[in-house]
Amino acid sequence: MAACKFSLLVRQFSTSGVTHQLVKPPIQVFGMGGRYATALYSAAMKEKKLEVIEKELKSVEETMKKNAILSNFVANPVIRKQDKISILTEFMKGQKMSPITINFFGVMADNNRLGKLKEVLNAWGQIMSAHRGEVVCKVTTAKSMDASQQKEVMTALQGFLDKKEVIKLNMAVDSTILGGMVVEIGDKYIDMSTATQVKNMTNLIKQSI
Repeated sequence: MAACKFSLLVRQFSTSGVTHQLVKPPIQVFGMGGRYATALYSAAMKEKKLEVIEKELKSVEETMKKNAILSNFVANPVIRKQDKISILTEFMKGQKMSPITINFFGVMADNNRLGKLKEVLNAWGQIMSAHRGEVVCKVTTAKSMDASQQKEVMTALQGFLDKKEVIKLNMAVDSTILGGMVVEIGDKYIDMSTATQVKNMTNLIKQSI
């Protein structure tokens, strides 16, 4: 049943009607957001408009952030879905967006899923990041790093990746770690913080008493 619904979702996003075979994304993203993002990726790949769709989705996301009226209108569960489809279609046609993007939002509105748009866009971002071979890496330090320090970290981390992979570095600051750093790269977690080292030493001292 779920497979049937997913196949229908792919067909709804497709404009050519030539083939309904799913184009699998580079990573599997779960949940409702993942299903919609995967269906959109498949439709965009078959139409060879992946970059166009990505640009249009970013435009919609930025507009939603800046335009509170439009954002509240889309998220309001009281407003009829037919009205949402009409307004969104008019807005996107005015922006000269592609039929796939217009159809995508129309399907979401028709299925009463616009309230989950953020979840869908997050899943889409994960898929596109993997499509470009990006590996998200979060580095947390006690103090902000300057440009030269960040470059050194990037160079060191790149050694853990394949040649085709590219690091997408996210920096964070947390004074509680005292010093050193905590690195999250892909599914790996490396804690090199001073706070953890002190904790480990304290535990060892307690065990020896």
